[in-house]
Amino acid sequence: MQMHQTLMGFRRDEDAIRGKRVERDLLRRVLGMTRPYRGALVGFLVTVILAAVVGIIPAYLFKKLLDNAVRHGNETLVLWLALAAVAVAFATAALSLLQRWYSARVGEGLIYDMRVALFDHVQRLPISFFTRVQTGALMSRLNNDVVGAQQAVTNTIGTVISNAITLVVTLAYMITLEWRLTMLTLLVLPAFIIPARHIGRKLQVVTRESFGLNASMSNTIAERFNVAGALVVKLFGNQNRERDQFGERAARVRDIGISSAMYSRVLFSALGFVAAVGTAIVYYVGGRMVITDVITIGTLAALTLLVSQIYQPLTQLTNARVDVLTALVSFERVFEVLDFPALVQEKPGAYDLVDPQGRIEIDHVWFRHPAPAEASLASLEEGMPDLDDSPSEWILRDVSLTVEPGELIALVGPSGAGKTTTAMLVPRIADVEQGAVRLDGHDVRELTLESIGASVGFVMQDPHLFHDTIRANLRYAKPEASDAELEAACRSARIHDLVMSLPDGYDTIVGERGYRMSGGEKQRLAIARVLLKQPAIVILDEATSHLDSESEYAIQRALDAALHGRTAIVIAHRLSTIVNADRILVLNDGKVVETGRHEELLVQGGLYADLYRTQLDREKLESAPSLFNGRATPGPTAELG
Repeated sequence: MQMHQTLMGFRRDEDAIRGKRVERDLLRRVLGMTRPYRGALVGFLVTVILAAVVGIIPAYLFKKLLDNAVRHGNETLVLWLALAAVAVAFATAALSLLQRWYSARVGEGLIYDMRVALFDHVQRLPISFFTRVQTGALMSRLNNDVVGAQQAVTNTIGTVISNAITLVVTLAYMITLEWRLTMLTLLVLPAFIIPARHIGRKLQVVTRESFGLNASMSNTIAERFNVAGALVVKLFGNQNRERDQFGERAARVRDIGISSAMYSRVLFSALGFVAAVGTAIVYYVGGRMVITDVITIGTLAALTLLVSQIYQPLTQLTNARVDVLTALVSFERVFEVLDFPALVQEKPGAYDLVDPQGRIEIDHVWFRHPAPAEASLASLEEGMPDLDDSPSEWILRDVSLTVEPGELIALVGPSGAGKTTTAMLVPRIADVEQGAVRLDGHDVRELTLESIGASVGFVMQDPHLFHDTIRANLRYAKPEASDAELEAACRSARIHDLVMSLPDGYDTIVGERGYRMSGGEKQRLAIARVLLKQPAIVILDEATSHLDSESEYAIQRALDAALHGRTAIVIAHRLSTIVNADRILVLNDGKVVETGRHEELLVQGGLYADLYRTQLDREKLESAPSLFNGRATPGPTAELG
């Protein structure tokens, strides 16, 4: 069944390729990317032309050797022809090096340009993009496809140009030697085209499939070879199943490699046989022409050398269309990501938020997540050929609130009420669909993203630390920060003493995603990172959820001092931590249903009062003696688990 599906997919791909043409817009865009390297491209073309001219000189020298030097016993001419052959070999080597240098300069330049452009564009895409796409597939675009695109220019297209020039120059010289014999050598050209086109299509199909499989394997590696993924695999004991699933994909890549190698070898052998037939025609017809004194022995020898030089470029040029199409697959995949629009973009003429005071206005905001087709690419989501074009249900419904500079407000409510979404709109992680978000009276859509980022500090519930030193992770917020500033921020976050107790202090590597640190330690480092930034607005999304009671108390004291004079939005799970907030906003089903201080909301007896009482009852239950705390002490023969 699986083999049948594979064959059916193979036929569909083959049918799609049969009618496909080289898209002019794509080719124009590819050539446009090479514009900065016009000088190197001109140098490449010059060396190719010179190499083609130099390539016919050995045949000319061989003709002279037989017709002039050997025939008339001219030893001096033999010497000069021998020296000329050495000079030609030297020139060929020099031109080959120059040609490689120019192509490498263009190729590596393209890799740099595309990687930087792709990296820059992807990091500006919305968070919804990263929640849907597969990391490995995205990495494949950044690595494999970028290199493949570079090879399309420097190898495939460069080879086509080189072969075309070589073929034209060689055929022109052959015609000047003996046009009739030259025409005979071209009679076998149809025999080149038939196998080249047939096998070339199959090679393109397997190339496309190999790209997809390599991206899939990259994604599996990226997901499994990190701490979280590896831990899940080990906890569920699925190592053998993971090996088998990965092995299936690797086996298909192996089979594709074998198929590709065999297709290439069959094509090479078939075209080699055709070339041998063409050469045999030259031997037979040319030999008879020499016998009848139509041409000289030197002319036949030169044509024999040259005919072998035209079949190799003919072999490659007959499949040039398929080669170019296959090579341009990488460009298509790179451009697909580059052309994917960012939902949050800095508008032309955006200006900086200068000297932010911290006033926040959320004015009649409606928000929902965009349609999957607008937020992601189907090709980066394995098993998702078509993406839905319908947006989500409304997450926020006509939400309005104003936070004055220096005010601390808390957002509470049941899960899914829209608390985090509301907070995310302030640093413009996403844009509202209706309404507006303003900082100090400025619509965030009018401001530069960099100035917004400098004005708003965000501590997430699950903070992310990069696989680097503590010092580097802290300085991510402020690269120019001094060691004294790092220490002050860590002291405020009550983490300095712990850092100094580590063997490498601030140069300690935290591990991927900070897994060498405990949850509370990561949280305090994240708070220190925000304190180092000194933003006008601080948003804490369950920022103390990973802390024990003692650490939470220390952090609360640090935050009281750090947030003094700053606007703060706190999303709280434990309601006991926000009883002193200036205002508490209760969200439910995307709407603000209650607002007031802690005491006022309790008196109202609404949703907040219900949540608070429920949480108090749960905390009392959790602190009460458990069933196991009251059990009898086991006897001397009992075993403790």
